[in-house]
Amino acid sequence: MDKIKVGINGFGTIGKRVADAIDAQDDMVVVGVTKTGPSFGCKLAVKKGFPLYCTSDDQEKINSFSNEGYKCNGGISDLLSVSQVVVDCAPGKMGAENLEKYQSAGVKYIFQGGEKHDLTGLSYTSSANHIQNLNARGTRVVSCNTTGLSRTLVPLFDQCGSLKVECTMIRRAADPGDSSKGPINAIKPVLKVPSHHGPDVMTVKPEIEINSLAVAVPTTIMHVHSIIADLPEGHGLSTDSIIRMWEQTPRVIVMNGSKDRISTTAEVMEMARDIGRKWGDLHEIFVWEDGVKLVGNRLYYFQAIHQESDVIPENVDCIRSLMGTEEDWVKSANKTDESIARYYSTS
Repeated sequence: MDKIKVGINGFGTIGKRVADAIDAQDDMVVVGVTKTGPSFGCKLAVKKGFPLYCTSDDQEKINSFSNEGYKCNGGISDLLSVSQVVVDCAPGKMGAENLEKYQSAGVKYIFQGGEKHDLTGLSYTSSANHIQNLNARGTRVVSCNTTGLSRTLVPLFDQCGSLKVECTMIRRAADPGDSSKGPINAIKPVLKVPSHHGPDVMTVKPEIEINSLAVAVPTTIMHVHSIIADLPEGHGLSTDSIIRMWEQTPRVIVMNGSKDRISTTAEVMEMARDIGRKWGDLHEIFVWEDGVKLVGNRLYYFQAIHQESDVIPENVDCIRSLMGTEEDWVKSANKTDESIARYYSTS
């Protein structure tokens, strides 16, 4: 079977990780990545063997790469001409402009959660709506926080048939490499109520009733979610059965904060480094076992989200959905995760 030809528009925090994840798969190939101009990121692309393109078709900008010693294979139009699907990892708010380019080129497209659902009219996360995205022209992989909420709430919904959820997102202020954002010494509430995170879950699983609040705190490590979920009468679940369910759910890690001595996000990230994850990434959602408690019909729990990496395997599964090569999201997830694990262990 021919490999799916994937172009990546934007080779930054998300793009470089998506490129690695795609490179790990035996059913797809990275045909090129884009940069706005010559920079250190170009060295990484060259080292990985990814063909380099410019985000613009402007010839002067294209020529600027060779002036710095990089081979540039052309502009964005040239990349799209050799791609079947493009993963848009460009900065937010460029979606409408880029969408026109993708549609004109006749390629399938995947945007990230920084863009609005209205841009594509369709959103994606593996566990919630893989089949609904099958053979679609384009979609949007939802944000890191929406992905995290979906990972634990969708299997819970599937077990009991309905959910009413209130959650508070304790958001890290910026990516570790971003020195331009704050707060530095403050807790900053998001005064738009509800925050976009809960309603965004309903773009992939509208049956879940959910609202959310958010606060930004002075850390760059992870997000933490504090979640309260009301289950229906007669749900038949227990704290232990919910924990066991999550232990068997793809891309969810359940550990005991006290027994395993992983009670903070710093220790979660140290664990990711200890198990050899590239960039110290944690694709999985981390749930503290001793923070899970079902009281009657009300479930309380905490989970942690690694902002830079939890959406990475979702992009790979999404490619298979758009291209119609795998209808079963669990099979796709297992293939994606096993391939990434092998790739990281040898690269």
